[in-house]
Amino acid sequence: MELEPEMLIHASRIGNIDVLKELIKGKAKLDVHDPKGYTPLIIACYNNQYEAAKILIEHGANINATDAGGNTALMGAAFKGYPDIAELLINNGADLNLQHGNGGTALMFATMFGRNDMVKLLLLHGADASICDSRGLRATDLAAQQGNQEAIQLLSA
Repeated sequence: MELEPEMLIHASRIGNIDVLKELIKGKAKLDVHDPKGYTPLIIACYNNQYEAAKILIEHGANINATDAGGNTALMGAAFKGYPDIAELLINNGADLNLQHGNGGTALMFATMFGRNDMVKLLLLHGADASICDSRGLRATDLAAQQGNQEAIQLLSA
């Protein structure tokens, strides 16, 4: 079916579990990319669709797949501040320390956007705060740039 990838991406975005299950039953490829490079799992996570993400993971979606910029589902969850989705990803093997095209990590996203619950969660699971992005900046530097004192304290503990 020609529309299958678009249907899969759309169902993931809006959390349409029935459509997802039907597409999966029909052997849809779960790691397709839309024109921006997003996979259904990245889309589900970015849009806070926990159940959709869970179903995609259970049926073999690549947890560490990246979009065109090198961003992962975990980076999207960190950017948006969805700890439950991050926990789901981490518990299913998401790499905490993958870096996107500019060297940023999920931890860096969390510190830059004041998602301090995410900072705590990522550190608890072993995220590496010493990683530098392409400018040589660490998560602590990015937190300082944003005036995120709580993240600085968490990263220094």
